Amino acid sequence: MATPTKIHLTPETAGVINLKLQTSETAAKTSELLQENHEQNHIFFNQEGFHNHIVHHLLTLYGLGASKSQIERAFKDNTNYQRPATAVKERVVEDMSNPDHFKKYLGKEKYYHDFLIFFQTEMEKKGWENTLKEFLFAGDERADDILGRMYAGFLHPIIHLGFGIEFKQPAIICEALAQACVHDLWTSKYLLAVEKAIQSNPPKPTSATIPGLLTAIRTDKKLSTAAEWNDGNKIRDGILVRAPSEMISYASQWVASPSTLKQQTVEMTNSAIYFTAAAQKPPKQVKFDFYYMHCVNSSIFFQTFFALPFLSEENKCRMLNFKVWLDLAMYASRRSPALLQEEISTYVPAKLPAETAVTNGHGTAKDTEWPGIFERLFEFGDDGHAVKLGRAVRNGEVVSEGFEGEGWCKVKGFMWEKIGNMVVDSVEAPGATWARSVGFDEAWEEYEDRPRMAQL
Repeated sequence: MATPTKIHLTPETAGVINLKLQTSETAAKTSELLQENHEQNHIFFNQEGFHNHIVHHLLTLYGLGASKSQIERAFKDNTNYQRPATAVKERVVEDMSNPDHFKKYLGKEKYYHDFLIFFQTEMEKKGWENTLKEFLFAGDERADDILGRMYAGFLHPIIHLGFGIEFKQPAIICEALAQACVHDLWTSKYLLAVEKAIQSNPPKPTSATIPGLLTAIRTDKKLSTAAEWNDGNKIRDGILVRAPSEMISYASQWVASPSTLKQQTVEMTNSAIYFTAAAQKPPKQVKFDFYYMHCVNSSIFFQTFFALPFLSEENKCRMLNFKVWLDLAMYASRRSPALLQEEISTYVPAKLPAETAVTNGHGTAKDTEWPGIFERLFEFGDDGHAVKLGRAVRNGEVVSEGFEGEGWCKVKGFMWEKIGNMVVDSVEAPGATWARSVGFDEAWEEYEDRPRMAQL
């Protein structure tokens, strides 16, 4: 049984998007590898805060139906550069139990494993649901602080939390909470500032959509050019320094409502995929922005979050607000590139599709290109970002069904498999795997123009 200290997968814990059913042997091996990572590795693989993605990578492969050998290879390729776990100080863990002392350890990566043990202890006493209610959703200063940090680090903590809940692994939920606690506070400050602006000046009923706000941000020259190439963090050091009021003004126009939460969740998912896929620079070869990609990769978990029976409607709306407000800031921070929908609709895949059956958590879709796309992503040698992106795009297709007639629904129909092919073609293409900050000309300097076929 999975516990706060023990990872235990079964073929039944397969996640929301599946290519094929898993085996007990693969479940056991994946559990073993994740347990090794849990016990032996830090959540950052260097002092600069670059994330350990082993959990994300292996669970994505496992959920989609990758083989045991493919999962073992992914682990082997990415375990040798991880930092070892740091020694836990019992005194620190005990001190964290004092709410007045807890906050002095926040934002310091050296306390990751202390936080991990602390949350395991809390979870063993209270269960994972009550632990999340207390430390993320209580609405007090501590919970607000940690919830905001969940969206830091380009959304890595909330991605980690999503994997823990989706695959029913309390130990990974503990990792997510500990990871959030050692991230910076600036994300919390921005999100809470938007929330405060809405509370002090509630917006009038509006038809503002995410695509509409993306267009408005792009046409606002002050905001769309606020980030500079040399900014260390283009949201923190660019947007929130040179155009904070403008950013808060646009973000505060989009507010989730309990009555439309399902539709707005799909809007968030569809829109994240839209601005990530459409931000291209022809005739350069198709590449995806490394930072926008995280907006897509985190989108897949919100249906899972909102299925939690203990989560109030207020907290569901709050989580979705935070996600959308950060997505809007992320778009602006890469200099708000033009979104070229025709780059998706006219895309010519590099390879012919493999037309086989794919089974997912919502039924069976036959004669699609997804099996071939995923098999190529299983073989791609990275740290898991690529296959996570493919899975999240496929999820976008599933959840967008029935909403194609909405004005905000920019990705629909045949465009989904086009984007799936764009993902795998782009990572297999020459040059770096990802473009970084696609609204800047500098982001595209190393990439060649597309082969003639892809421009027809």
